[in-house]
Amino acid sequence: MTTTEMPAVHECTVSGCSYNHDGCHAFAITVGGGNGSADCGTFVPLNTKGGLDRVTAQVGACSRSDCKHNSALECTASSVRVGPGEGDHAANCLTYAK
Repeated sequence: MTTTEMPAVHECTVSGCSYNHDGCHAFAITVGGGNGSADCGTFVPLNTKGGLDRVTAQVGACSRSDCKHNSALECTASSVRVGPGEGDHAANCLTYAK
């Protein structure tokens, strides 16, 4: 799999993440989590804006092997959406499907 084949982060609505300013500006995100949640492991709760100048975010890795889009720990979805989670889950992959 090459970077051109990696699924794009189509949308991120998590306002408290350093990488999210008019879209996710991380080069790649990691999806992980537990307890039924698919957390964005790249979430950084700082006031400092991080990431690249242009929006290029992709899914670099996914450790949620129970997701229907996961194949050998790689995301096979055409794109993913990230949004706010609940409780101690600050950012979730909303494309996750058990």
